[in-house]
Amino acid sequence: MTELTDLRGWVIDMDGVLWRGETPLPGLQEFFELLRRRKLGFILATNNARQTADRVQSKLASFGVSIQPGEVLTSSVGAAIHLQSQLPPGSPVFAIGEQALIQALEAAGFPVLPTAEGVRAVVVGIDSELSWKKLAEAAYALEQGAVFIGTNPDVSFPTERGEAPGNGATLAALTATTGRQPMVFGKPEPHLFREALTRLGTRPEQTVALGDRLETDILGGSRAGLRTILVLTGVTSRADLEVGELQPDWVFEDLLELSRALGV
Repeated sequence: MTELTDLRGWVIDMDGVLWRGETPLPGLQEFFELLRRRKLGFILATNNARQTADRVQSKLASFGVSIQPGEVLTSSVGAAIHLQSQLPPGSPVFAIGEQALIQALEAAGFPVLPTAEGVRAVVVGIDSELSWKKLAEAAYALEQGAVFIGTNPDVSFPTERGEAPGNGATLAALTATTGRQPMVFGKPEPHLFREALTRLGTRPEQTVALGDRLETDILGGSRAGLRTILVLTGVTSRADLEVGELQPDWVFEDLLELSRALGV
């Protein structure tokens, strides 16, 4: 059985693990200092489709942690990579989402149109300015046979005030309207983890998924063949863990306790 100290690659969630809202969580700096000191590779992999690598880099810098943009993998970038295997370059798409998703799609070679007319795919990510008009345009395109991709299935999104509606709620609305089911790139599907493994160059059994949600981080890591660590600083509580069928390999209260277990 793989020991905690044998792990060579880390696929790390962000919201609820490294920070909550704009507040860093306990042990953040110590944890990254340990990873650097042990020369352990990591990918910060998030279902948050509004994030960009530059934004993550800047946010962590404000918390005293230095990373490189290539150490970040978002569901927006992952969905755009996946779409390249589904459609020819230059295929027009309609997107529900924020600037990070639009940038990722355009960088992958897919022009984003303002309406459903003539689009080949609908890509849906979290959108703080979601409107009936955007939902209607997406539904029209799906009814015309467009490929349906969701960046992630999270039904809620953790904020400092509590849980807000997540992208899964938007996908559910479109499914209820059209009867179409999306192909979802983000957790708990294994695609995000497999892309992270490619970037890390590690085998699944050498790699761990670190997250705060049983139903996304832990399930997704397990599906990709990774070991799993749950921290109790985000969505999943110890009470949830006690009644859940799925169990992580390790559970820690926070990053401080995890760092102590790794031998800080």
